[in-house]
Amino acid sequence: MLEIGRTIVSLDILEKKFLCDLLKCKGACCVEGDSGAPVTQEEVKAIQEAYPEIAPHLTESHREEIRKQGFSVIDLDGDLVTPLVNNKQCVYTYTENEILKCGIEKAFLEGKITFRKPVSCHLFPIRITEYKRFDAVNYQQIDICKPGRQCGKAEKLPLYVFLREPLIRKYGIDWYEQLAYAAENYSEEK
Repeated sequence: MLEIGRTIVSLDILEKKFLCDLLKCKGACCVEGDSGAPVTQEEVKAIQEAYPEIAPHLTESHREEIRKQGFSVIDLDGDLVTPLVNNKQCVYTYTENEILKCGIEKAFLEGKITFRKPVSCHLFPIRITEYKRFDAVNYQQIDICKPGRQCGKAEKLPLYVFLREPLIRKYGIDWYEQLAYAAENYSEEK
């Protein structure tokens, strides 16, 4: 484990190689799991405000679920998460060339909104557990991401480098530079 500011970072984040391979996984992270993606109140507000630009990217059945459930729900663990369609697929997804993609991110990439997507989605497969005195920053190694591990290994791309942008989004550039410095020195020691 590595301590940076008020975070405790798993060494897996420095050691593991990763690069999403959407052509193989087909966006399975938007379907797998027992609840939706974790969101903050601020993110829910951003989604709600941007929804007129997001909605055209969603199917009518997904828009209907949002009308029924709202922009977020509380899951069985008491966490605020994105709603699901049929208790399986995130309501903010759409399918393009047999790959699940994020309607929020599509609106962002088109320049229509300034909110990219929930940071928990942007950081995946890194998961953050927030405690009173620190955040635990861990790598969640799951079967659906096997293609990402293989691709990352082939490209020799460390997980923390692949997720540079969302890590900076979450913790800032100074934090990320400390992480990169630690990773470079950790690699030299091995």
